[in-house]
Amino acid sequence: MKKIVLLVVCVFALAGMVWAAGAQGGAGASGGNVKIALITMDYQDEHWLKLYGGAKDEGDKLGADVNWMAPQMGKRDVASQMQLIEDAITRQYAAILLAPLDANALVPAIEKAYDAGIKVVLVDSGANTQKRHTLIGTDNGAAARLAADELAKAINNAGKVAVINAQPGAGTTMTRENEFKAQIAAKYPAIQIVGTQYSDGDPVKALNQATDFMTANPDLAGIYACNEGATVGAGQGVQQAGKAGRVALVGWDWTANTLKLVQDGVLNASMVQNPRQMGVLGVQAAMDLLAGKSVNPNVDSGVIVATKANASTIQ
Repeated sequence: MKKIVLLVVCVFALAGMVWAAGAQGGAGASGGNVKIALITMDYQDEHWLKLYGGAKDEGDKLGADVNWMAPQMGKRDVASQMQLIEDAITRQYAAILLAPLDANALVPAIEKAYDAGIKVVLVDSGANTQKRHTLIGTDNGAAARLAADELAKAINNAGKVAVINAQPGAGTTMTRENEFKAQIAAKYPAIQIVGTQYSDGDPVKALNQATDFMTANPDLAGIYACNEGATVGAGQGVQQAGKAGRVALVGWDWTANTLKLVQDGVLNASMVQNPRQMGVLGVQAAMDLLAGKSVNPNVDSGVIVATKANASTIQ
């Protein structure tokens, strides 16, 4: 828990600096470089730090200033993310890299940016509109089906499992939930999903939800967690209950905390995305679009199934 608190403090300290940089200007600042707004779901997850790192490094190479912004209240703050898009339009950013919090609620703001001539590059998560230039992210459906197979293997294809998602409405995590459930229903009739809870990606909420699931279902065989925060919290819940190795856990993302859970035998498998590559490819796409080049409308940034067997080989 101390590691999580320290990470959050460090992330928010960096976030304050980045927010200040982003608030200082739009297209005309920093010696005429192209201005790109990166708007993520929050500043908390290490996933977004990696994505920003890739975007910033690629921007430095290609002559773009990437300003990172996110809702101050985190993954439930759809209204603030919408306002950040509006601000980017007003400040005349040349491009927006956006990880939408809600696939539907943000559509009007996304379409407004597109209609204003801003290059709209969705990263990590999609939105229900054709008014975007490209979507760069994990094939979440395919990865969720892999996650279902991994959890089924860990519990010998039978037993009760619970799902702990992040926030309802986000295209990415809802795909991870729905495709996981569809794969279980199609391939594993002896597996029963006993319930789904939404943690907003908060490890403390996920810990409590995992504990509640295990209390209500003493014979619970496994838990599927749909993002980093949910995975870390569920893992801590399994550890605190003394059920590591008895309650299987499959989750998402690769951080110091998820690595430790794998090494400790708590997390059986994690779907490892490549957020840094999302950032790199997002800036490349934006710069290509601004140069009048065509880009692929959908780009898969890849996923790896991390287990104890290959953990040492994953960056």
